[in-house]
Amino acid sequence: MNPLSPADDRLITTSGRLLEAGSQLDRLLGPALLAETGLQHTWFEVLLRLSRSEGGQLTMSALASEVALTTGGITRMIDRIEAAGYVERRPCPTDRRVAYAAITDPGRAVLAQALVVQARRLREVFAEFSEADLATLDELLDRVRRVSRVDGAAKTAAAAE
Repeated sequence: MNPLSPADDRLITTSGRLLEAGSQLDRLLGPALLAETGLQHTWFEVLLRLSRSEGGQLTMSALASEVALTTGGITRMIDRIEAAGYVERRPCPTDRRVAYAAITDPGRAVLAQALVVQARRLREVFAEFSEADLATLDELLDRVRRVSRVDGAAKTAAAAE
């Protein structure tokens, strides 16, 4: 009897499906967003997260973790988004080492246009999903996010010791 190969592990397959679905969504949504608003999909994600944050701003490290980039990667991206006028950097009043990225009024305006495009495309993608399907998908994805955040926080704390 052959032992189960790691390549045949069901969780490897599930994880691959999740990554593939995310990649396909990026390839589907990104070009429409760029063509209709001039906004790259990754910039959209940054602006959306900033707009949903208290005061329209996040620290660079918090933003990096939310969009799955290194702090160096988010710094370079913010440089480009700032040059376009969609974000600005703000110093932390209590800690000189901390900088915030904050959405600007032009950033909010382009985000409003992008949200219309994104919502329209997502309605097409999820047209065959019922409200119950979407609720189940949201719940499952939230569970994965919670586990990933807890595990990531534990590893970060262990590395700091």
